[in-house]
Amino acid sequence: MKPAPKTQSDNTKIFEFTPRDFARVRALIYRQAGISLGESKQEMVYSRLARRLRAKGINSFQEYLDGLESGRDDDEWVAFTNALTTNLTSFFREAHHFPILAEHMRKMKAPLSIWCSASSTGEEPYSIAMAACEAFDSPMPPVSIIATDIDTNVLEIAANGVYPIERIDKMAQDRVKRFFQRGRGERSGLVRVRPELRQLVTFKPLNLLAGNWALSGAFDVIFCRNVMIYFDKPTQGQILARFVPLMKPDGLLFAGHSENFMYASDAFRLRGKTVYELDPRHGGARKPA
Repeated sequence: MKPAPKTQSDNTKIFEFTPRDFARVRALIYRQAGISLGESKQEMVYSRLARRLRAKGINSFQEYLDGLESGRDDDEWVAFTNALTTNLTSFFREAHHFPILAEHMRKMKAPLSIWCSASSTGEEPYSIAMAACEAFDSPMPPVSIIATDIDTNVLEIAANGVYPIERIDKMAQDRVKRFFQRGRGERSGLVRVRPELRQLVTFKPLNLLAGNWALSGAFDVIFCRNVMIYFDKPTQGQILARFVPLMKPDGLLFAGHSENFMYASDAFRLRGKTVYELDPRHGGARKPA
């Protein structure tokens, strides 16, 4: 029988976490998800993975990582990846993108297809859906949105579409009334995305490093915001190269405010405000007849 893990006291780590353990974690998450963890992330990694050790009743990082590498526990690989995934998001984050998106949608031939490749807890794809409803002045715009993420926990939250009311406190009241339902009674303090808006978005798990993305293009728009910063330049280039055949020739790629794809790929050219378009030399997906 295994001895019980030590009890944690204030400012005391209950598990030994050596530089070798940290190096193994960095190698494993890079191999699994392409995430490049910097040296400064050691405390964050310990904090998040220590919870997994406690949950599994494991007494050392070496034992935990040995178990992962043995390949006998696929579910724990999912939990490991979820634990090390950062999910910082908000509704209409980087607001300057949404007027550009609306203008682009109105110009394109319907129906339109949009891929949000790092959906987190859903605020970004629902913001895209709201922008589509406003652009076409319709609760059922000719737009379908695929929203993916590697983290299965956040996808469950996203699909439910339920948020603390504080998440929309900076949103215009006309949007709140149009797109959200306020909770009552036991659900007071919560809001839920209206069903007609949720119907515009399909959530599914996807690892950008997976060999098969199981997606069918061609997309008018791809959102890949604030995720490439976790990848090194070679990995960024590989992912961008895989975007190309999934995009319509006149499609747009939206990046995060701190991301610059010009140094990772020559397939895209900057249109402005961290919005990219395909370089004509690289073609993209063929338009339907």
